[in-house]
Amino acid sequence: MKKPSWSHSSLKDFEGCQRRYHEVKVLKNYPFVETEATRYGTQVHESLELYIKDGKPIPPEHSQFQPVVDALLKKAGRRLPEYEMALDTNLNPVSWGDDNVWVRGIADLIIIDDENLTAWVADWKTGNNKYPDRDQLVLMSIMVFAHFPHIRRVNSALMFIVKNDMVKMSMSSDEAAKHWWDYRERYARLESCFEHDVWNPNQTPLCGWCAVKTCEFHPKH
Repeated sequence: MKKPSWSHSSLKDFEGCQRRYHEVKVLKNYPFVETEATRYGTQVHESLELYIKDGKPIPPEHSQFQPVVDALLKKAGRRLPEYEMALDTNLNPVSWGDDNVWVRGIADLIIIDDENLTAWVADWKTGNNKYPDRDQLVLMSIMVFAHFPHIRRVNSALMFIVKNDMVKMSMSSDEAAKHWWDYRERYARLESCFEHDVWNPNQTPLCGWCAVKTCEFHPKH
């Protein structure tokens, strides 16, 4: 069996509820429904990407975010907006659509300072900063080390631009191996579900907001 690929968001979904992951991500019984919040986030990401990549002016409705972006762009290095990274199981970089992709991730902005062997990674967040997910910074950092093996340190941040807040992290290249082992252990549980086709539900207070209404734990079942 071909090994299933994963990303930060898909692994998080799986660990939240195997049943929901299977119904939504694998069987695709419940297509993604765009909300006003997700639409706004997509628009902001596009505005900032075009500003960084092509110098296109940020629209007035998103102009309040420009000072944050400009501060990052003062850092020395190559600017890589919306940079796609993909690796095989041996942690070798592959193309995004390669048949051997094991893990994928997109960084909203990477700045590679080749001279100082340092990278900066920023992820724009237009939602609430109450429960920051630092695990995303871990994965982005170790994927940068795999794609840019000369880099020795990655400084990363979740940029809660609407809330004017950030959550920062710094990692050296010699820390990457232990984090990959952690991810391999987590991934093994996902792989086991595919092998045995067993997808157990996880009952939580959030079940009422789940799209999978056929689940026995859904209030409307």
